[in-house]
Amino acid sequence: MKITTRGRPQPSGIALWPVERRPREKLLAKGPTSLSTVEVLAIFLRTGIKGKSAIAIAEELLSRFGSLRGLYAAPNEELKNIAGLGDAKIAQIKAVLELSRRYLQESLLHRPYVECSEDVLKFLYQEMRDLDYEAFNIVMLNGRNEILAIVEAFKGTLTAGSIYPREVVKLALRHSAAAVVFVHNHPAGKAIPSVEDKRITRDLFFACNATGIKVHDHLIIGDNEKFSFADHGLIAQYEIEFQKTRED
Repeated sequence: MKITTRGRPQPSGIALWPVERRPREKLLAKGPTSLSTVEVLAIFLRTGIKGKSAIAIAEELLSRFGSLRGLYAAPNEELKNIAGLGDAKIAQIKAVLELSRRYLQESLLHRPYVECSEDVLKFLYQEMRDLDYEAFNIVMLNGRNEILAIVEAFKGTLTAGSIYPREVVKLALRHSAAAVVFVHNHPAGKAIPSVEDKRITRDLFFACNATGIKVHDHLIIGDNEKFSFADHGLIAQYEIEFQKTRED
């Protein structure tokens, strides 16, 4: 705000724009889908600094970090190098990601049922793709495919020595799960199952099925890509192999 010689504040920056161009007013009049990503981000920033509007700061952020994803993953120290960003604005940016994550979690947990693996990914994909470590989550489902819980069972490199089928079964039984979906990420980016991934999934499938717990899928999340064991026929293959062991 600029101060006149009479001491009355005068508008500056976005406040000087026509009402229909101001992000907040545009959102209220036309809805959130009418806004560009820059405009949405500017609303969260709320204000700019002298000579630099919130829109200008938002444009610089997206230009420097390449995308919202890059912005959310940026260290606080690097964000502070942007003129106009202090602790308060950085907290606002980080908080909106957490708020959207929790909104998606609530939406998912209150669905009548999970129809397919894509429903699971709607929540976990955004959360897990930017992790710089490998995490193994279990989505617990009841007999109607309603989500009972989502449990992070393991952090670190996924190996046979780190994932114990009996412990996974114990977790599933503790939540009274009738079925499960496994989800883990590949921080390196490629959502391609390794030989170890396949061996672990097969072992988990056998252990769960032996106790009456269905394994619907194992999803691998990479950098803008994903892999489904069910979609690629691997879960069906493990089912055939499991049935053969019961017949022997």
